[in-house]
Amino acid sequence: MFNAEMTRHLAELSKIAFTDSELEKMTADMTDIIKLMDKVREFDSCSEPYTLPPVGCGKLREDKRGESYPAEEITKNAAVSKNNSFVVPKVV
Repeated sequence: MFNAEMTRHLAELSKIAFTDSELEKMTADMTDIIKLMDKVREFDSCSEPYTLPPVGCGKLREDKRGESYPAEEITKNAAVSKNNSFVVPKVV
């Protein structure tokens, strides 16, 4: 399937140097990857998606529109608020 010559060629194109043992291991790894991709390709992705019914939901109450708390009341204890919303530290 994937041979040492092909691995050597790809290594040369990628400007990667392999020892003989590394080349042998990389060839085996690439062969395994290709076998896995062939297996994935066999999967029928056009069939109906597999879904399960919701578990433990039972009978749910009907949604009813009701009065809400005023935004000013909700944000009054916030350390920092702006435009009736909480201001939180940016996390990147």
